[in-house]
Amino acid sequence: MRSQHRLSIIAAACWLAWTAAPVQARDMTPEQIRAVKADATDATVVPGNDFNRYANGVWMKQAVIEPSKAGTGVFDALAEESDQAVKKIIQKSMLAQAGTAERKPGDFFTAYADVKTINQLGMAPVQPQLAEITALKDKQALAAYLGKYLRADVDPINATQMHTTHLFGLWVSQGLHKPDQYQPYLLQGGLGLPDREYYVTNSADMKKLRQTYQQYIAGVFRYAGIADADKAAARVLALEMQIARGHAKREESSDMKKVDNSWRGADFAPKAPGLDWQAFMQAAGLDQQPEWIIWHPGALKHSAGLVASVPLESWQDYLRFHAIHHRMMVLPQALFDLYFPLEKALSGVSQPESREKYAIGATNDALGEEIGKLYVAEHFSPQAKQKIRQMVDDLLQAFAGRVERLSWMSAATRSEALAKLKNTYVGVGYPDQWRDYSALDVKADDAYGNAVRAERWQYQYALSKFGKPVDRTEWCMNPQLVNAVNMPLQNAVNFPAAFLQTPNFDPEASDAVNYGAIGATIGHEISHSFDNTGAMFDAKGALRNWWTAADLAHFRQAGKALARQFDGYKPFPDLAVKGQQTLGENIADLAGLQAAFDAYRMAMQRKGQTPDAQSDRAFFLSYAKSFRGVIRDETLRKIILTNEHAPEQFRVQTVRNLDAWYDAFDVKPGQSLYLTPAQRVRIW
Repeated sequence: MRSQHRLSIIAAACWLAWTAAPVQARDMTPEQIRAVKADATDATVVPGNDFNRYANGVWMKQAVIEPSKAGTGVFDALAEESDQAVKKIIQKSMLAQAGTAERKPGDFFTAYADVKTINQLGMAPVQPQLAEITALKDKQALAAYLGKYLRADVDPINATQMHTTHLFGLWVSQGLHKPDQYQPYLLQGGLGLPDREYYVTNSADMKKLRQTYQQYIAGVFRYAGIADADKAAARVLALEMQIARGHAKREESSDMKKVDNSWRGADFAPKAPGLDWQAFMQAAGLDQQPEWIIWHPGALKHSAGLVASVPLESWQDYLRFHAIHHRMMVLPQALFDLYFPLEKALSGVSQPESREKYAIGATNDALGEEIGKLYVAEHFSPQAKQKIRQMVDDLLQAFAGRVERLSWMSAATRSEALAKLKNTYVGVGYPDQWRDYSALDVKADDAYGNAVRAERWQYQYALSKFGKPVDRTEWCMNPQLVNAVNMPLQNAVNFPAAFLQTPNFDPEASDAVNYGAIGATIGHEISHSFDNTGAMFDAKGALRNWWTAADLAHFRQAGKALARQFDGYKPFPDLAVKGQQTLGENIADLAGLQAAFDAYRMAMQRKGQTPDAQSDRAFFLSYAKSFRGVIRDETLRKIILTNEHAPEQFRVQTVRNLDAWYDAFDVKPGQSLYLTPAQRVRIW
């Protein structure tokens, strides 16, 4: 993915991000959007010392992060433009005929934005679920409850979304070794904070953050009228601390050798004792599934053991809190007011987003492709799609050329790599087939019910895939999302329409500018097929080692060198970038940039033009500009701890591995970014 992850804890905890905001926050103005897209080189900075500040420094000095934002930059500007376009689509939807698919986005938004009605209803909507929790009489009933509320809210490969507040997370996708059929994946979950590191790290800052979290839990209990709120909150945090101790680390979650665990139904009881798996599976509607992929077997065993060993009363406290926390947005505003100090501590924001902004996001999540159909009709022309498709073909050709020229790669491995490239499915702008939301009941006066039904619809949609032919063309992103993705199991890459806007792509810009920006992104996503994870999948999407031993050893050694390079970036005295955790994205950045540079020169030569130093400089500056952004320190820390992407300011410095960058900017020994030719990492 080419994502800049600035998720709040709510967005991370709730896949559909139903949150609230008590005050009106200011969105990016048109002037701010234009400024972030403009040229902003800082001539006082030597390119070879800090290429990010050289390319973006003037803008960075003037950038203002709004109180409700964790950061600002190119991605934020594109996201703001997409939100404004979606807002207009939703407004039109409100005028559509009642009961039609076209009306659903408008009704969902209307209910979500109606704070007055939500406040008037109070805690009544969640009372049936709270009563269900109170009625749990034994651990078998607890297992059934956990299964009933299992949701398809994780995606460890395409979106690297591994966080869920449910005890386990479900993903339905092609099998690791059976890409021709859908299989269920089960992942670790159960934490309210973003990651295990927030529980197991004992620094003063983390201890203070956990204290803030416990205070929030107690506040929720007091508001809900639950007795002994402080003691109950302490039990919830204590249980989450126990759950976290069994969680795998982020880098372990990307190790295909560790996550490739196939279990049959009969394996659960002996391999993860303590949970009544039959009751769990029956309640989840998954008891007929013959085979599972267990992404985190250690965490699964650990959490199942806690179900047996931790008193039922503690589990009930835990479930009550998460039942309320998960639906915070569609419950009284006072709950968000209790929550916001925690969000402030996590991300550094001093003011929440506007209610409208949250409503747009929630509507997008619930009815994404319904909105997407209307978005692409207005904002992505056939001509733009054709030009992007040509760029994709150029990048595929450029990458193939690089594979063919690799001196260290054997003929056998090279043949497999080229076959994988040839079989790549490319989606540009939007999917070939749109999802049908006719079964999703949306009411203009039922925000809570809409949230429950939308999440349940997503779950049933995932389960409906079992037994059906695999669709390699299915998208996992909405067209109006500012992002791009490589899907190894489908051997596919998708580029949503909202990402293919200026400054990422400008039909009137030069090849150097376009290939430096969107071209590098296209190359990035293609290159994910050959990063430390993608390279383990073959042309059909099966997890299979198609490398010779010598080739794989060379590839891994080059990866270690890149990991060490990123380990050297240290934005805080006590915290450095994690090179191994971010290796997949860093390989994709490097290989994508190299392929994009080749493709840009190829495109110019096709037109009879000759690349020169000036066009090379434009290419690299466009690449740096595509990462333009500034973020708060709290968010920067969270990214380093929990994300597979390195912070943007360090991703820009990937240029230091390309010989052409040294020539274009006269980079010399002694400058901070200078690497000798032998030190420059060359993987593909």
